[in-house]
Amino acid sequence: MTKADLVEKVTALGDLTRRDGEVIVETIFGSVIGALQGGDKIEIRGFGSFRIRQRNSRIGRNPKTGDRVEVPAKRVPYFKPSKELRDLVNPDEAAKTA
Repeated sequence: MTKADLVEKVTALGDLTRRDGEVIVETIFGSVIGALQGGDKIEIRGFGSFRIRQRNSRIGRNPKTGDRVEVPAKRVPYFKPSKELRDLVNPDEAAKTA
């Protein structure tokens, strides 16, 4: 699913124009990005949580030349799905544990 597909789904839910759907989707994405940039954690019940993880610097290898390369420390976004979402995606697994 692309962002355009998501806009279409939002627009189809009610009496909204395509522009209104775009504004809604952009607002949600912007809010998530802004919260993560600020170091906040986002938790959407029944869906999952977004947070930032810190990766330490390390020595990597250039796969083409084999040379050692210094990879700097960085912050990366991380998504952890909720148990409810995992069960919906894997109904066979949920039935085994129930």
